[in-house]
Parts: sequence; C-alpha cells; structure tokens
Amino acid sequence: MDAQWDDMKVFLAVARESSLSGAGRVLKMDPATVGRRIARFEEAIGTTLFIKSPQGYAITPAGDRLLSHAEEAEQAMRAGQDALMGVSDTMSGQIRLGAPDGCANYLLPQVCAQIAKENPDLDIQIVALPRTINLSRREADMAVSVSAPTAGRLLVQKITDYKLHLAASRYYLRDNPDIIRLSDLKKHPVIGYIPDMVFDRELDYLSDLGVERVKLASNSVSVQVKIAVEGTGLCVMHDFALPAHRVLRKVLKDKISLTRSFYLVRHQADHRSERLNRFALALTRGLRNEVARLEGLT
Repeated sequence: MDAQWDDMKVFLAVARESSLSGAGRVLKMDPATVGRRIARFEEAIGTTLFIKSPQGYAITPAGDRLLSHAEEAEQAMRAGQDALMGVSDTMSGQIRLGAPDGCANYLLPQVCAQIAKENPDLDIQIVALPRTINLSRREADMAVSVSAPTAGRLLVQKITDYKLHLAASRYYLRDNPDIIRLSDLKKHPVIGYIPDMVFDRELDYLSDLGVERVKLASNSVSVQVKIAVEGTGLCVMHDFALPAHRVLRKVLKDKISLTRSFYLVRHQADHRSERLNRFALALTRGLRNEVARLEGLT
C-alpha cells in the first residue's frame, strides 16, 4: 500500500470522530476536503473504509483492520518525533492529560504547575470531564481514571489510593439535628451524582451507603461540593478536597470511610516515547505526594 502519512491521519480522524465535520475540527480542515481525502485514499488502496449512515461515517471491517496498523504508525511517528528532539534534562512539546473533575480541580493544578515549572518548554493541557476520557479517539495523550480498564490496547498503572468521607458545612451541622448514628442520615438531605449519569461504578458512593434519594444532584463532584458549602446538606467528598473548603466538616468519620484509587491509563505503544514516560513518572510521583500532603491536613 503506497499511501501517504497525511492520508492516514485523515483516516484516523474520521475513524475516531465518525463524521467528516468532527474530523475536520480535529484536523482544522474543511469537511468537504476531508471527504475528498477519504475518497482518494479509498481509491488508492482499492478498499472501502467507511459507509455513510444516519449516525455518521461507520467504519467497515476493512477499515477496522487498518485502524490498528494506523494507530501503530501514529505511535511510531510520535516516538520518532520524540527521538529527534534529542536527549535533554527537561521535557518539551505538548501533552494533553484527561482526568475526572475531582482530580483535575484539587490535585492536577498543583502537580502540573510544578512539572511545568521544571520544564519551561513543555505545554500541559488538562482536560477535566465528568466522564471517562476516550483515549482511542485521542481526546488525550494519557488519562487519570478511578478504575482500571480491562479492554483495549492500554498501559494501566495504579497511582495511589485516596479516602472519602461524608461532609457538611459547619453551619448546616449547627442548625440541623445532630448526626450521631447511621440511622440519623435519614433525617438529612444528601447531595450526590445524578443516578443515571454515574460514569464509573467506583463513583456510586451513595449506593454503598444505602442512600435511596439524592436531594440535589450533579454530574460534577465540584458542583456537589459547592452545594454542600452552601449549607444545603451532606455529600461524599475526597479528603484531599477538604483543605480547600475550611467550612466543611467530616460527618460520622469513624463509621463511614471509603477508599478508592487513581490509575494512569496510556496507549500501549506509548511506552516507546521517552518524553511521555518521563511525564508519566513525574505525574504519578506528584499525585502520590499531593494526595498524601492534602489528606494529612485533614
């Protein structure tokens, strides 16, 4: 197959976005141009790679077989670019990191600021989303996850455990009935995730606590915490977030304590990239230290 790498990049973008318009946004290219490039690519290799459907561009079995090889070629190009940068004491270029919004709001600003300070030529982009980051679509170069994925060609590394407790504002606790026993929770409104928008089983804290009704809900943990700060009720929150909200107090801390974990998830082929390996090492060390520091303050 005598196809240019530029055509392969267009193919990858359409495969990941399932539309010409989505691929055009990624490539900064007009959708009509993307369509012509795909048609030219298919003609050059003599194979239909996509079928247009009501949902967009559906990849064919032939396209699916090509996809894994295209991704390997992409990883090889990235590794080659890293190698051409030469060996340096500092990192450079751009790295995009995805994370759930709790981690992104309360941990990554400090950790990434320190990495950026030590690497002046490195640009770090933090993608904070209350859902799982799709690495297959190249939404990020790597992602922090609250569970370890078991499918896909991925590198998965446990970063650290972290603790969660029920919390409420001191004003709420002052003005409402005491919470001494687990049964007392029935008298208090609880803040949590929108039940049908819990994107990971590990975040379904309230089911573990037997809470049946969520008085106020959001798909964002940061919004949940801000509602609790307003003195509206109880929420489950990360211990590492408590130092940022001095008005909040742990509730039933000797009876309710949850432990969860953060994992670093990367493309399997990225193990060949010295730059990404170094960033992953700095990130995992930084997150472990920051979780330990903030939990120590509570």
